[in-house]
Amino acid sequence: MNRVAVLGAGAVGARVARQLLSSDAVEQVLLRDISAERLARASRSLGDRCRVEHHPFSDSLEADVVVVATPRGTHLEAVIETIAARRPAVLVGDGLAETIAVLRRSGDAARAGVPIAVGSGFGPGMSCVLAAHGASWFDEVDEVHVAKVGTGGPACALVHHRALSRRSYDWRVDDGSGAGDWTRRTGGSGRELAWFPDPVGPRDCYRAALPDPVLLHHALPTVGRITARVAATRRDRLTAPLPMLSPPHVEGGMGAVRVEVRGRRDDASEVVVLGATERPAVAAAAVAATTV
Repeated sequence: MNRVAVLGAGAVGARVARQLLSSDAVEQVLLRDISAERLARASRSLGDRCRVEHHPFSDSLEADVVVVATPRGTHLEAVIETIAARRPAVLVGDGLAETIAVLRRSGDAARAGVPIAVGSGFGPGMSCVLAAHGASWFDEVDEVHVAKVGTGGPACALVHHRALSRRSYDWRVDDGSGAGDWTRRTGGSGRELAWFPDPVGPRDCYRAALPDPVLLHHALPTVGRITARVAATRRDRLTAPLPMLSPPHVEGGMGAVRVEVRGRRDDASEVVVLGATERPAVAAAAVAATTV
């Protein structure tokens, strides 16, 4: 791997480029964005091994791997293009509908022999890593519950804002019949108090349209129950169906993920709780760069 294309020069994309350039394995990073201002701001700290490209982009993508860190609604098109170009892709996205749409292209990617890493950010991403790590400690896993707080850049803040007004997807296996199915619940419901690692601490968390259960079900298909919640205030829930009242921040503050794994080990029921805290854009970039 010598050349990596990073699509998107926002809070996450610029950090992905920076982390990749710190590795001797990467010879050059191509950073693409439709905003000349974002490209100029990001390129000032990236050095001469980073080549920037502003819209309109060239038809050819000269890269061995593609990292997609663009806003919601653009990932599916990028995946289709990377499959056609036979370039592996790493996706940093947290939209439920878009994640499902990308997963439906898994057959196309498999036939083309192109690996596509979906959900390679903070949540999903770090949350899935913690869930898989916790699950490895058990003989049998019964439940996985994810909670997260914080957002990266403006695009991430907008996705989380809308997610609270949309239905959540929880995976549940019926104890009687043994059949599993998706349970749809109203976004903003089901309040639970989750204690995140310091300095974040306790937060009220609610159901939302989050992709973590979908991805975790693909990774851990035998788990009987998988849920995900996001921290929110009363104002967040009341205004979720409306346009954002104030412009999204350039980058959020400290965030965290918390993963609770329930299962059996040595004939005994056990619960393991794992967590991580960091600014979401920083953590997402670390996960994406490591995936590359």
